[in-house]
Amino acid sequence: MKNIEKELKYLKILSKQYPSISKASTEIINLEAILNLPKGTEHFISDIHGEYEAFVHVLKNGSGVIKRKIEELFSSTIRESEKKTLATLVYYPEQKLALIEKEEDNIDDFYRIYIYRLVELCRYASSKYTRSKVRKLLPEDFKYIIEEFLNEHVEQVHKQNYYKSIVDTIISIDRAKEFIIAISKVIQKLVVDRLHIVGDIYDRGPRPDIVLDTLMDYHSVDIQWGNHDILWMGAASGEKTCIANALRISARYSNLDIIEDIYGINLLPLATFALEQYKSDSCKCFMPKGSAGETSTKEKTLIAKMHKAISIIQFKLEGEVIKSRPEFEMDHRLLLDKINYEEGTINLKGNIYKLKDTNFPTIDPKNPYKLTKEEEIVIDKLVSSFKNSEKLQKHVSFLFSKGSIYLVSNGNLLIHGCVPLNEDKSFMKMKLQGQEYSGRELMDKMETLVREGYLFKDKTNQKQYGMDIMWYLWTGKCSSLFGKDDMTTFERYFIAEKETHKENKNPYFTLREDEDVCNKIFKEFELDTNESHIINGHVPVESKNGESPIKANGRIIAIDGGFSRAYQEKTGIAGYTLIYNSQSLQLVSHEPFTSTEEAIVNESDILSTTMLVEHKLSRKTVKDTDAGKKLLDEVDDLKLLLTAYKKGIIKEV
Repeated sequence: MKNIEKELKYLKILSKQYPSISKASTEIINLEAILNLPKGTEHFISDIHGEYEAFVHVLKNGSGVIKRKIEELFSSTIRESEKKTLATLVYYPEQKLALIEKEEDNIDDFYRIYIYRLVELCRYASSKYTRSKVRKLLPEDFKYIIEEFLNEHVEQVHKQNYYKSIVDTIISIDRAKEFIIAISKVIQKLVVDRLHIVGDIYDRGPRPDIVLDTLMDYHSVDIQWGNHDILWMGAASGEKTCIANALRISARYSNLDIIEDIYGINLLPLATFALEQYKSDSCKCFMPKGSAGETSTKEKTLIAKMHKAISIIQFKLEGEVIKSRPEFEMDHRLLLDKINYEEGTINLKGNIYKLKDTNFPTIDPKNPYKLTKEEEIVIDKLVSSFKNSEKLQKHVSFLFSKGSIYLVSNGNLLIHGCVPLNEDKSFMKMKLQGQEYSGRELMDKMETLVREGYLFKDKTNQKQYGMDIMWYLWTGKCSSLFGKDDMTTFERYFIAEKETHKENKNPYFTLREDEDVCNKIFKEFELDTNESHIINGHVPVESKNGESPIKANGRIIAIDGGFSRAYQEKTGIAGYTLIYNSQSLQLVSHEPFTSTEEAIVNESDILSTTMLVEHKLSRKTVKDTDAGKKLLDEVDDLKLLLTAYKKGIIKEV
């Protein structure tokens, strides 16, 4: 009885939106039609690592989708040089038009020709969407005009003069440039229905902030957090170990500009402290990475001292967290108390190693994890700066609103790193707050704790625990974002023997070649074992050594191919992206991107190779998507409302 009353109450609420049989019927017809449209194109990108120029270009060209549409539409009607100009105009309309206006003798003719071509391309790109969806993507200034162009064929005899008049007027009133810019941006939006970022926006590259600003303006996006993202999220929350790690990595890659100039975080206290403590120390092991000539010798020396200072602070802070959180099971990472400070050696897993650097002026051998008063002052000031950086807080708030540890989307599991497994193929277990979790439940629990760490009030136990979990996700063995048993940061800085640098990957990365393991994961996340895929980033695919990004007969696709320049020597390419449209799943590999200027002036696109991963025998429609399932529920509700109207249970207005 209660269920019937609840259903009737819901239908009465629905009747306010559709107050008659006629209006409910019209909406059913509309939704049923939408359900039979082809599904929109999904675009997957991972491991951007601050490489904003390459990222923005790949975003603008839709991993080659725009170029393919131009080829399909104009294959035999315009020259190759004109196709390149058209593509560049779509990618960079403002900058390309500025060049063309200087070079063209008859700019009005250029405008006229390319307005018609852009209208044709826009109509072709919009053909699988409803008018209402396209309308939402149109700029207010040109909404009416673009709609007119899109919904009628300009070649129609009866309206040729009408459309010619519109184009001529746009040119004569000096609005051609603005129109071309507007319609080019509409085309960019139409070729990709949804963008998925599979982790690691931050670190290594120069401008993650530009990447995030771009994503914040994007029409439809979701983000699966990477280990580098969670590090910055923890830092923005005020978690000290995350702040120290974020600063250390920025110093390591000579990228402190992002900290100081972009996010406005005051590094003077750290610089002053570093110069005082390491005045006569060359800090050779801490010299920043980067191309020769990018940074002066004097600047490199200062960065190296800051790098060492924050690294020692990091090791001390991590020791505090490890000792206070026994459930993290990270006692083996307590290394400062394993050093023989008189002899300059360390006892690591029963072996004695000589340290490359033995100058530790801030470490008390009797209490090695205790911060000095000066170190406490430095880290407290940094915490305040990170928490009060308006731009950083805006970016991290966006990561929380659009992001998650994993995402199940249209039958696919998107996760940056892995689903933590044991060697026997079982899900790795971890105890959190007195309860044991594994598999999907562990990832869900960690996400809940992470959100508490950012959103809860300061100085509460829940917030502190959540912040510590953010650091654990950066470096812990049960972290689905990290996917290794150790992060050997100390060893890489201080021990020459490379066997100590080894970080063992979670068994997932070997077992993901096993289809049975994939099926076990699919069942854990309630996915179809025949149709679904797991899409990963995190571990660069060494393409130049013959490694394939396609695992387990196509069930897993690894798309970290080296967007970051730091990895390109290892991978041999400059990244993979994935395109999932209504008929196929396509993996695109990219060659290194030269520069935005080169792309605009010389019309040089990224050289990309497309590999067909999977072809659908029957075209996927909106009905087959997550959004389609919601629409089907709406149709069912409307049909119930229709029945209620017909039976007189609810009266029409």
